[in-house]
Amino acid sequence: MASPSSPLHSAAILCIYFVLPAFAELQRFQHQPKHDGSLNFLVIGDWGRKGHYNQSLVATQMGKMGDKLDLDFVVSTGDNFYNSGLKGVNDPLFLQSFSNIYTAKSLRKQWYSVLGNHDYRGNALAQLSPLLRKIDRRWFCQRSFILNAGVAEFFFIDTTPFMRKYFNNSNRHYDWRGVLPRQKYLKTLLKDLEEELRKSTARWKIAVGHHAIRSIGHHGDSPELVKHLVPVLKANNVDMYINGHDHCLQHISSTDSPLLYLTSGAGSKAWRGDVKETHFDVNFFYDGQGFMSVQMTENDTNFAFYNVFGEKIHHWKVTKSTMHPSI
Repeated sequence: MASPSSPLHSAAILCIYFVLPAFAELQRFQHQPKHDGSLNFLVIGDWGRKGHYNQSLVATQMGKMGDKLDLDFVVSTGDNFYNSGLKGVNDPLFLQSFSNIYTAKSLRKQWYSVLGNHDYRGNALAQLSPLLRKIDRRWFCQRSFILNAGVAEFFFIDTTPFMRKYFNNSNRHYDWRGVLPRQKYLKTLLKDLEEELRKSTARWKIAVGHHAIRSIGHHGDSPELVKHLVPVLKANNVDMYINGHDHCLQHISSTDSPLLYLTSGAGSKAWRGDVKETHFDVNFFYDGQGFMSVQMTENDTNFAFYNVFGEKIHHWKVTKSTMHPSI
């Protein structure tokens, strides 16, 4: 299977975007793991603001941490370009908010991204286009896809079409090309996701989406994801769901399963200042800018949240045999 960094992979992407129909099965990609099987990556979300709102400062700290961790890749949880996505593949915002901001050598690795609701407000197909890879070869974005990275398998999920409110909003434009009819799109996505999760033999299963399932931040829980996605994740022993959308960092434990809900959506504008009540186990919440690091081996995963100054403000460890975190 082609690596996203190889010339062969570029040809595969062209095939995916210009030949396959909108309701094709989830595509699977391979990221070559390290020789020792370990996996290190950063997670950032809700970032693309031309360096403003401390985006550049967060990027600087990400670069420093990337040096220490010997990064494999970066995960972006969506809302990649504000305020309304990209206008097209030649939109200067791509350089202004991505290529010219994340310049550290340690961040010159593959970026695996999903679309957020703000990305859908622009030309959503532009972010999915392989033509962007000719501008910056790090960029890799699809609606939903699977990434096999050795010790872990990542299931990237297009969550924006689940949110009913975006389809009832006549005041904003959303680019629903490739999504409509909505019910068929969601039914196919859930069916394919459940099928792929069921047959996955990965040591760690990680789901990534833009919208939070559980959150005490500004946007709060997503009832549609609680209803449609949570049963699939729990039934198939997914270890964690990673998201953005709320501009904060948070670590929430499920009350009835080992599933962790992790938010890393603090890549730029933050400090919303409102916190919601919840019946879930909130291990940590931070309303400022920052990012998350993840270090995985076959048996253990170490997580950490960092603020805009590069300070480690929360960390914990999960052991696969027990899935009980050690704070």
